[in-house]
Amino acid sequence: MRETRRSFSAAPWEKQAGYCRAIRVESHIYVTGTAPIDDSGNTYAPNNAYEQARRCFDLIERALQSLDTDLSCVVRTRMFVTDITRWPDFARAHRERFEKNPPATTMVEVKRLIQNDMLIEIEADAVAQT
Repeated sequence: MRETRRSFSAAPWEKQAGYCRAIRVESHIYVTGTAPIDDSGNTYAPNNAYEQARRCFDLIERALQSLDTDLSCVVRTRMFVTDITRWPDFARAHRERFEKNPPATTMVEVKRLIQNDMLIEIEADAVAQT
């Protein structure tokens, strides 16, 4: 029987849509799309691409830690951005967090995210050390 563990956050959409922040099945961990929200559920650093990306990575790291791992185990990220011309700011935040252990990654432009002032949402997949 496979061991499955789930991590939840304070994001209001989790209960509304029926999902968890992250799920760990054996050594594989999948972190759902993570938006830049503050602890009150508001958009973090509106109109600041770099700070919003940093916040997403902070929240992803928190979810991974709750499942007994960290960013060093991330093997893939997907960044959904509303303005691809800001890619250097998003990329800088990504590089800072993954410079020592770079994962495969994708960045794509989307029309909009769940709140109009959000510029980025990030997914991550990880493989925990056994």
